[in-house]
Amino acid sequence: MNRTLAFHFESLDWNKTLNLVLVVALLLPLTALRPMPDVTLRTQPALVRLAAARPDEVVSVIVQKTMADAAVEELVTRLGGVVTRDLHIIHAVAAQLPAQAAVELAQAPSVRWVSLDAPMVEAGKFITTTSDVTGGTVVAQPINVYPTAIRVTEVWTTSAGALQGQGIAVAVIDSGIAASHPDFMDSTGQSRVVASVYLNGAASNADDSHGHGTHVAGIIGGNGQVSGGAYTGVAPQVNLVNVKVSDDMGNVTTSDVVAGMQWVYEHASQYNIRVVNLSVNSSINQSYHVDPLDAAAEILWFNKIVVVTAAGNFGKSALYPPANDPFVITVGAMDDLGTLDAADDYVPKFSAYGKTSDGFAKPDLAAPGVNLISTLASPGAVLALAHADHMVGGYAPMPAYLRMSGTSVAAPIAAGAAALILQQNPSLTPDQVKYRLKTTTQPYAWHGMGAGYLNVYSAVYGTSTASANTGTPASHLLFTGPTPLNWTSANWGSANWGSANWGSANWGGDYWDDPTISNLSSVSKAVSK
Repeated sequence: MNRTLAFHFESLDWNKTLNLVLVVALLLPLTALRPMPDVTLRTQPALVRLAAARPDEVVSVIVQKTMADAAVEELVTRLGGVVTRDLHIIHAVAAQLPAQAAVELAQAPSVRWVSLDAPMVEAGKFITTTSDVTGGTVVAQPINVYPTAIRVTEVWTTSAGALQGQGIAVAVIDSGIAASHPDFMDSTGQSRVVASVYLNGAASNADDSHGHGTHVAGIIGGNGQVSGGAYTGVAPQVNLVNVKVSDDMGNVTTSDVVAGMQWVYEHASQYNIRVVNLSVNSSINQSYHVDPLDAAAEILWFNKIVVVTAAGNFGKSALYPPANDPFVITVGAMDDLGTLDAADDYVPKFSAYGKTSDGFAKPDLAAPGVNLISTLASPGAVLALAHADHMVGGYAPMPAYLRMSGTSVAAPIAAGAAALILQQNPSLTPDQVKYRLKTTTQPYAWHGMGAGYLNVYSAVYGTSTASANTGTPASHLLFTGPTPLNWTSANWGSANWGSANWGSANWGGDYWDDPTISNLSSVSKAVSK
């Protein structure tokens, strides 16, 4: 599905919400952000423009703090707003208040950055014509060839050991998972969805009444039971953790997704969550140095949780958070044309690629992402009703699968591959997993899709322990003072990464005026949760 999701305002009427979405949608594209000494620029430019045009419009924002006290919450109240959510993983809160008041809020010394709590866009598409592919054709027949094309079937059956994700958990931060689908059951009849939570106040439960999350989960870990193995995911015995962040119709905002990552951070050891899949993108672009999605994703990454995200369906040179973060694994889509021969594969023109506003080339690699068949939440799910012609029957009286395209379905292929790598090599860090995935890809003729075409067998049974991201600057929101972190592989052994250390925070004008990157002066420690 390629649509901009509506803002979720519990206290605003629908017409006002639609008006606000239209205003934000008409805002000029953002340019690369560089911190400046003027404290008024501690505000997302899109929010500044909105406040200038409609100062009294009530908006939802994410406010990142400089100190571990209640100063921000008290100021929000004094400015006529209300705090709606605690986002302590990135030292922030979500709030609602008039647009002009939100800009005024950014001038307070207790505030580090204020940005719109923007709606997210699901990176799924339903292709019915050839207009969405480059040189390709629409494959309507019910067949999946991607497990063979990415060489994961060899991993399942190799004499070196039948790896199918056993013991590893992948968290799916999405619209929910239909945990009772037979393809998620283990050999004893128990669901491999080992935990379910819903974090959106407008959701009625953790079930997936929309359909996007269940489709994504099936690509990661469906076992193809209903289809006799025809529609099997990448890691068919992996455990799944259902983190529902949308409402029942699929509407989700930035703060919902950050809250989902916060929940994963706090429960990772309980469920052995080693991988997180994010098949959503923000609808507003900004530098990873100030974006809350990117900051939260890096917190997970530095706590040894692999974060895989969809590149997005925005086409060339449009990479929106969290796909723009240099640490995470960003995945673009390929069209396999329904054939086993990778030589005829194409890059669909919807798949985002190019340089981020901070100068990083994305995506990191490519995986099949056109007309993939995966688990259907239910025939009554929102996506199923809207795209009934894309439902696919299993060996059951009712349809059990759905055919969908987009970078939404390419990302979970890489997430499943990461789970297999970690099953085989449990001591690897996210940096090492990323390096392994990028340096073992299958070559192809298309440029712009990162290191190459995913090769799961070579990644799982590779021997490299080298690290990606060495020397990459972490998000400015994670600094423990005015000196940025320049990430190296040595940090894994010496740091206990949680959130930034409040005690040494110093966000004066010198910081905002200095774009240089140098070494970390003090290692941040995990704060109490």
